[in-house]
Amino acid sequence: MSEEKSLHFIEEIVEQDLQSGKYKSIITRFPPEPNGYLHIGHSKSICLNFGLAAKYGGSTNLRFDDTNPVTEDTEYVESIKADIRWLGFDWSNELYASDYFDQLYAFAVSLIQQGLAYVDDSTSEEIAQLKGTPTEPGKNSAYRDRSMTENLQLFEEMKSGKYKDGEKVLRAKIDMAHTNMLMRDPIIYRIKHAHHHRTGDKWCIYPMYDFAHGQSDSIEKITHSICTLEFIPHRELYDWFIEKLSIFPSHQYEFARLNMTYTVMSKRKLLQLVNEGHVTGWDDPRMPTISGFRRKGYTPASIRTFCDKIGVAKRENLIDLSLLEFCLREDLNHTAKRAMAVLDPLKMVITNYETGKTEELTSENGPDASMGTRTIPFSKELWIEQEDFMEVPAKKWFRLAPGAMVRLKSAYIVQCDHFIKNEQGQVVEVHCTYIPESKSGSDTSGINVKGTIHWVSAAHATTAEIRLYDRLFRVENPSSEEGDFKEYINPDSLQIISKAYIEPSLSQATLEDRFQFLRKGYFCLDTDSTKNHLIFNRTVTLKDAWSKEVKKG
Repeated sequence: MSEEKSLHFIEEIVEQDLQSGKYKSIITRFPPEPNGYLHIGHSKSICLNFGLAAKYGGSTNLRFDDTNPVTEDTEYVESIKADIRWLGFDWSNELYASDYFDQLYAFAVSLIQQGLAYVDDSTSEEIAQLKGTPTEPGKNSAYRDRSMTENLQLFEEMKSGKYKDGEKVLRAKIDMAHTNMLMRDPIIYRIKHAHHHRTGDKWCIYPMYDFAHGQSDSIEKITHSICTLEFIPHRELYDWFIEKLSIFPSHQYEFARLNMTYTVMSKRKLLQLVNEGHVTGWDDPRMPTISGFRRKGYTPASIRTFCDKIGVAKRENLIDLSLLEFCLREDLNHTAKRAMAVLDPLKMVITNYETGKTEELTSENGPDASMGTRTIPFSKELWIEQEDFMEVPAKKWFRLAPGAMVRLKSAYIVQCDHFIKNEQGQVVEVHCTYIPESKSGSDTSGINVKGTIHWVSAAHATTAEIRLYDRLFRVENPSSEEGDFKEYINPDSLQIISKAYIEPSLSQATLEDRFQFLRKGYFCLDTDSTKNHLIFNRTVTLKDAWSKEVKKG
């Protein structure tokens, strides 16, 4: 009997809160800013927030933090919703920080009326200069002691559009000597004359993240507001606003974000990769975005398993991409359909096989009998892999060579009799004889061979483009290296095979299908694929070859 998995620290907090009666049920939220596509780091937060609610019978809100109209777009909103659903989760309520703009404005007015907020005419440079340093206190703004009446009037004028961007801001009045720099009269509203994707031109002032976030949590009665570790310094301000406004006491908890090898997680850096053409878009299969992983052929189950394995911790660490690939292989090994594809073709002619004859051979669709079987056409001329023939065989070579025998997967045993070279000395054709009594499933030949190779009937093969993807960066942690992170892009992150031969059943593949191309890796149909031009992406290799290369290097 397996041991019960121990609780992580947030689960312990939730269980204590429920047992003590602090909450009857929990409400969590996932609050992305719609300024880019979700990446694998977000998947950890999604699995945590939605997973907690599912485990403890609570609910999860999807709330878009749309307080910066300059960077946000409905394209990102739709992509985020699609990614969450693809991962296997659904939300109780779809909400937006912009839903609360009137309420947040009223909260700001309340702070002014309490003498806890003021309008500042200082420039951003002047405000920064007066902030002080972590070891030196800041200095009060010249506008800090404005009267409540004047502040209310100025804030109303800011809202009505009287002032230009940057001309005035609203600041909380806390303590310019506070040890936490974020508590030194933080800006809570700024002027931005920009069209908002939901509210249009109704507003020209927008709340800052620190003002909108905690209050939105409170309005929604979020019991456990879960953030990543970089928000620890923000917690004090989060609590201060809730206390001064006397609203529902949501509380913030922090966990370690997901950092992974051979990639970058910064939206700014990911946007650079897209805008500068280093990748084809946000869903490029080399990108660490959820849409990129989906297009590459990853499964939702593999990502959820990965998030479960890395756990929820309080300390930052760098997770090896190989662990994610391991979770993927474990899933695909049991769920991917089997098929044959020849990526580097060499012609095989079976000289004693009847010209024009075609046999329909049966092969398993997967490791499980429940996945059924399929028929594969077999004929006189086949395509095999170049790497499966060696003119002068190496020691312990069990594949094809002059005089050597090998089994063709789900077919017959063949023996190589001779081969043909072109003018450049390259082997372009191998001639073999087959053993009629050696048919797979009814072999009476008594011949045992050690090697089995895959093949495709030349007369029936479908052609396809194959995209072999590898890691986008050639160093483990590109963000920590000297210089521009883009200098460390792997020049071999994509290899395109323009013409491979695949078995005809693959012409019916759908975007949802996942395949193991025998001996070559796991593959899926790409979104660029058409009926007349099939394109398959390599999702992951059969084994972790990269770690061996790193060890060699």
